[in-house]
Amino acid sequence: MEKRIQTMAEHWFIRPLIICFLMMTMSSQVRGSDWTNIITPKTAISNGAVCLDGSPATYYFRNGSGDGIDNWLIYLEGGGWCTSNKGCLERTKIYTGTSTLKPKRMYFTDILSEDQTINPDFYNWNRVFVAYCDSSSYLGDVEANTYPNRRGARIFDSVMEDLLDKGMKNAKNAILSGGSAGGLGTILHCDGFRSLIPKASRVKCLSDAGFFIHAKNLHGAQERERFFANMIAYHGATKHLPASCTTKMNANLCIFPENIVKDIQTPLFFLESAFDGHQLREHYFSNDPTWTNCISNLKVCTPTQLQTMKDFRTALIKTLREVANSPSTGILVHSCYRHGHFMDQGWCTTSPALRKKINQAIADWYFDRRSFQEIDTHTESPRNCTKLT
Repeated sequence: MEKRIQTMAEHWFIRPLIICFLMMTMSSQVRGSDWTNIITPKTAISNGAVCLDGSPATYYFRNGSGDGIDNWLIYLEGGGWCTSNKGCLERTKIYTGTSTLKPKRMYFTDILSEDQTINPDFYNWNRVFVAYCDSSSYLGDVEANTYPNRRGARIFDSVMEDLLDKGMKNAKNAILSGGSAGGLGTILHCDGFRSLIPKASRVKCLSDAGFFIHAKNLHGAQERERFFANMIAYHGATKHLPASCTTKMNANLCIFPENIVKDIQTPLFFLESAFDGHQLREHYFSNDPTWTNCISNLKVCTPTQLQTMKDFRTALIKTLREVANSPSTGILVHSCYRHGHFMDQGWCTTSPALRKKINQAIADWYFDRRSFQEIDTHTESPRNCTKLT
């Protein structure tokens, strides 16, 4: 069972990530000025900030302008995890494990777009896309002479060092964001990011589909624990988990946001689906062949299967309400069957039932125009939402 979960989690992200990069490439035909070149941090090699295959860390960067010149928005790409030599070796051959296959140029869209109609509040900020190639949510830190390399935390540190040199040390406003595995990395690095720019007047973090729940009373809890425990051990990530958590419980449980959010001092925003497609597919039912048709097509789900999905929804909402009860915490939970929004044409769409554009909700929360904690409590079944899928 563990092997099945590992295999699915290591490969499910490949197709959507390819689609994401293709969309960025095709968009460049419309606005060529929005191209941005790939960058290697100056200290990547010397600091050991390398991908699984040993190639250097990379990121993409667009300068801010006008009144956004001292504001920064960083996005941590996601892409799943690997937990063993076999799985990580497979990833060295694809762009989730090497920078040699990253596109040399990228077109910034959605949360990174410089189109004011799409991204009215952040379009002229300094915008950064950190390429994911470590498969550890930017937490790995195993010493040299190991292969595949496991250096996710060093990648994060090396990129941040480069950005500080580019002017982020003078930031007035800053956001650390990320999607999926990058969203989990955002949560875990949030306070550390804030400490890098102590003079900034406003620093907050946005996690997009990064709230992976333990759900100890739901199907597959032991497999979820084992999967993430293997990831932590393989990548040497324990040292980068919050001490406020690891001193109170088994360190392997400190990868689950529900066990660490209360101790994070920097304001966080959680954007989630109550029926998160990836969590349901890969961490709940991946080893059960009777779910294959249902998780691919909601119309063929049986009443029993739908009830199980509803149980996940109940657990996610209950967990978020318990741990994210500070007024400084932002929450938007909808009922669309999907995973991820910021870089997937979901940034400026309206959340069904909540009737609020995602970018508007986040901007209102970030600039303290209003607090935002909205959960769709009326839709009890997963929805296929045409505007978000």
